Formats: sequence, C-alpha cells, structure tokens
Amino acid sequence: MSDAPISGKIFPLDRANVDTDQIIATRWLGSTEGNALAAYCLAGVPGIDELYAAHPDATILVTRDNFGAGSSREHAVWALQARGFGAVIAPSFARIFEENAYNNAFLLARVPAESIDALLSVSSVRIDVREQRIEMPDGASLAFVLDALRKEFLVGGGFLPYMAGQIETVRAWEAERATG
Repeated sequence: MSDAPISGKIFPLDRANVDTDQIIATRWLGSTEGNALAAYCLAGVPGIDELYAAHPDATILVTRDNFGAGSSREHAVWALQARGFGAVIAPSFARIFEENAYNNAFLLARVPAESIDALLSVSSVRIDVREQRIEMPDGASLAFVLDALRKEFLVGGGFLPYMAGQIETVRAWEAERATG
C-alpha cells in the first residue's frame, strides 16, 4: 500500500461474524501462492460464487461486525489481497486478524454500524488513508480512525518494511546505550 487513495467498487458482503475459516479454509493453508489463495478466498461464505459473479471487479469489501473472527491465520489477509481486495470496511474486526492486516499493509477501516447500510448501497468509494476518510459518490464522507503506527505500517508497506527502515535508529540507540 502507499499514500495513494484506494478507489474501487464495493463488494457487499452483508454478513456479520465472517471468520477466518470462511475467508480461507484450513485445507488451503498449505499454499502461500497467490492464485491458490485467491481461488478459495471467502469460499466458506454461502452464496459467494453468485456474489463474485455479481461484483467481478469489486476491490473494497464492506461487511458487518466482527470480520476475521476465529483462528490466527495470516493467510486470511493474504487471500483477500490475492483476490484483489484493497480494503475491508466494517464496524469491528477480530483483534488478531486486525494485527495481521496491518502487518501486511492491508487497510481495515472501522466505521459506525449505522453507516454500513449506506456503504452497502453505493457502487464505489474512495478511501484516503492519510486523511482517514471514506468518500462516497454522492459527496458524503465518513471518517475512520487509525493510530499513527498503523498508518505508518499501511503507507510504508507493512511491519517488516517499517522495521527495516528503523535499523539505523535502533543501532544509534544501542550505541548510545553501550557508551552511556
């Protein structure tokens, strides 16, 4: 991910409690290959083939509460990314899924539950990560909150690239500590 806004068509997954086994079942965890993960992304959700057929170019998933519940599997984030999703908008996310998403520079935008119906009814949105705003086609917008570190993970490519950029700072701190 970068500083550039994320624009895309909505994938309306009007369900709560979509768990990681529905996002990518355990039988597909042996692969880290993008095509395999994409092929089985959300395969555990009833009616997913029809939903994909109705929204073939959608890149922003809008859903209900508690997205990503279940076991800790980074593959769930990888599968969503491999399928072409650039963000998930929901009222709440499971904590471990949320950490996996930010570590992989995948945007989760938390919005009030009462905003989901409006988002499910539009065809597309534009998400400005720096400004923390979701802009709808009619000009309406919704704010979401990111803490400063998660925002840095998102715009910097994830946790590992962020940490690689901190190496000189850590070395300087270690040197100062050793001589202090």
